[in-house]
Amino acid sequence: MIDTSVDLGGLRMATPVATASGTFGYGFEYVGALDYSKLGAVTAKGIRLNPWPGNGMPRHCEVAGGLVNAIGLQGTGIEHFLDITVPHYMEQVRNAPPMIVNIWGGSVEEYAEVARRLTEAAATEEGRIIGAIECNVSCPNVKEGGHTFGQDPAVLNRLVKAVREKTTLPLIVKLAPNVPDIRPYVRACEDGGADALSMINTIPAMVIDIEKRRPVLANRTGGLSGRGIHPAAVKLVYDAHNATKLPILAMGGVYEAKDAIEFMLAGATAVAVGTATFTDPSVAEKVYDGMVDYCERHGFASVADLTAALV
Repeated sequence: MIDTSVDLGGLRMATPVATASGTFGYGFEYVGALDYSKLGAVTAKGIRLNPWPGNGMPRHCEVAGGLVNAIGLQGTGIEHFLDITVPHYMEQVRNAPPMIVNIWGGSVEEYAEVARRLTEAAATEEGRIIGAIECNVSCPNVKEGGHTFGQDPAVLNRLVKAVREKTTLPLIVKLAPNVPDIRPYVRACEDGGADALSMINTIPAMVIDIEKRRPVLANRTGGLSGRGIHPAAVKLVYDAHNATKLPILAMGGVYEAKDAIEFMLAGATAVAVGTATFTDPSVAEKVYDGMVDYCERHGFASVADLTAALV
């Protein structure tokens, strides 16, 4: 019997497979489409203090090797999330896996306040399913001229410290891939008190309709996800693992067990399925089955033994 449990910075997961933020709704939308017992966690789409409409239409476009999206972090806001969404998830999903709540904001103070409210909620019976916080740092810092939090190690460090002060929940920081060297950002998170990293976020991208000579997306640019980014994501996970002892939730082009196992061998503790869910809602379940089969065939007693097991 393979031990499939992993510890992601204090978040105990029954399996190493999670869903990625923005690709699995708020967790309850896929009831009946896959076996939730094979998920170690579900990551809810981004939450900030107030409701946010996201970007205008069109805001996604399928491309060779993936998807380019500019959804713009559309979300309900923290009040609706805690009062309506979380109870509904617990009601609809039998033996629901813990929820990782992705958060974002326009200022350090907003991130910290959302984290504080989630932490208070997690201590109650109604919010006990909240297992961890994932900070999406690929957002513009409106107080500092719109510069992205995740592209300045000093600003990133301040953000992580501020959130850390407001929460006792496992704190995961989701890093942006479009930096020249991931290591300073990894160290900024580690020094700030992060418990884990998640990576990678989407890669900046653009699609042009050559007949209209216009960008396809209303936002003009977006983020690329899917199969096409997988090798780049594996390399960044490998680099991050060699720069820190923090566990890593790896994502980017996981469509089958092979992709997840690559991430584990590169240094990940757990993996998340994202864009693949749109074409096959049961992919995460199949990834889990494939990882267990791989461990059985190769003599691994636990999936945790796959982490950094490169020869």
